[in-house]
Amino acid sequence: MFDNDGTLWCERPTYAQALFVMDAVRARAASDPVFAAHPVVRALAAGDVRAALADGLETLAEVILQTHAGLTPDEYAAEVAAWFARSVHPTRGVAFGRLVYRPMVELLDLLRAASFRVFIVTGGGVEFVRAVSAKLYGIPPDDVVGSSVELAVERRDGRLVLIRQPAFRGPPNEGEPKPVNIQAHIGVRPIFAAGNSAGDREMLEYASTGPLASLALVIDHDDPEREDAYGGASFTDPGAEPILATAGRLGWTVVSMRRDWATVFGE
Repeated sequence: MFDNDGTLWCERPTYAQALFVMDAVRARAASDPVFAAHPVVRALAAGDVRAALADGLETLAEVILQTHAGLTPDEYAAEVAAWFARSVHPTRGVAFGRLVYRPMVELLDLLRAASFRVFIVTGGGVEFVRAVSAKLYGIPPDDVVGSSVELAVERRDGRLVLIRQPAFRGPPNEGEPKPVNIQAHIGVRPIFAAGNSAGDREMLEYASTGPLASLALVIDHDDPEREDAYGGASFTDPGAEPILATAGRLGWTVVSMRRDWATVFGE
């Protein structure tokens, strides 16, 4: 089981999905004056996430969820794929697909060559990651578990379709929900798990405390020249124990980007 943001691809200066949402907010605001007048929308359109959070995460979520409500999963996936095809990273100036960590892709290939089945278990939106997981990692959409929105059943032109709703389906897939959703969606305890933040702790614990030989792997972002240098805080629980402290206490394997990776993005 692999986390995605910060484990398989670059998550700085902010998550790829956050940038995708900001672009969608700007596009809708350009044609919807009422939507554009919302303070959160104005903040997001300006790229000011701190101001967008001024009234709390729930208010921000209400606005974000409106941007793609009413789409089918296929329509949403097409929008995500189109965004990846045209967008570039705001500070590195390259396509987001080029910011996948080459050593981690090599690890995925090595595990598959040894007959392992690999999964992504992400705190990001499940449909967002599914739209590009096969192309970027060779991981099919049905092997991705993540945060999700509510879906409703509708009949359109004689077809039954699923429609995205402006509400989350359960809590974000970070922290304790990760092993719960592994069981719910996959049904087996992993013997290998990789992550980079405190939000991955429970998934790594789940893998490393089972009855079989196991490996818990933590990616340490300690390379400001080639990538970035920062600690692994949890998005949903910023006060949680730093993941490197947890790794040291529990004897997990820590991979240093600076010391252990000959390349980062395949340059």
